[in-house]
Amino acid sequence: MPLYRDFSDDTATILLWKYHEDEDLNPEFLLEKENFDKIKEYHPTKLKELLLVRKILKSVLPNHKILYKEREPYLFPNDYEISVTHSFPFAALAISKNKVGIDIEPFNDKIKRIQHKFLQEEESGFIEEDKKVAYLTVIWSLKESLYKIHHSNYWSLKKHYEVKPFSIDFPFDIQCRVHDEHVSDLYKARVEFFENYCLTIVD
Repeated sequence: MPLYRDFSDDTATILLWKYHEDEDLNPEFLLEKENFDKIKEYHPTKLKELLLVRKILKSVLPNHKILYKEREPYLFPNDYEISVTHSFPFAALAISKNKVGIDIEPFNDKIKRIQHKFLQEEESGFIEEDKKVAYLTVIWSLKESLYKIHHSNYWSLKKHYEVKPFSIDFPFDIQCRVHDEHVSDLYKARVEFFENYCLTIVD
């Protein structure tokens, strides 16, 4: 059974699956006909990630499809909100009556090289130096999850997405904000850790 962890709560079904070499990932059965052309140039690993998400969906809502509008996935029939994330060998799907955003990220020292692209000065102030990679990865992932709820191609993860101070040892009820001169929307988030990864959930 490829279900790795169930992170569901009172508002959303959130399932994390892990690929196994014996996994049956038949695109003829799992993939929507509307998406056949979309996968023609996919790398085999990327295709596995996409099909894992479909397996999760079929385990919960077998008569629904995941379609795309300008690369953004949505559910059809459109009676729930969804968010999709994957980082091989993991894939996750969130299904909710409300807007939800999820993101998986591996912990890697390389995150330090790009911190200038997404980290605000205020956010650097609460990072514990001996746990810097963990904090940077979680902040990056939280902003990716936020983007899936409240995205705009013209907004900057550094300028318009803010993560309030939190402790990596108790990463729950984290306050996040998306803002510009016209908008200031607050969200609540949590972080789950497994193996060398984190999963961020914003709703």
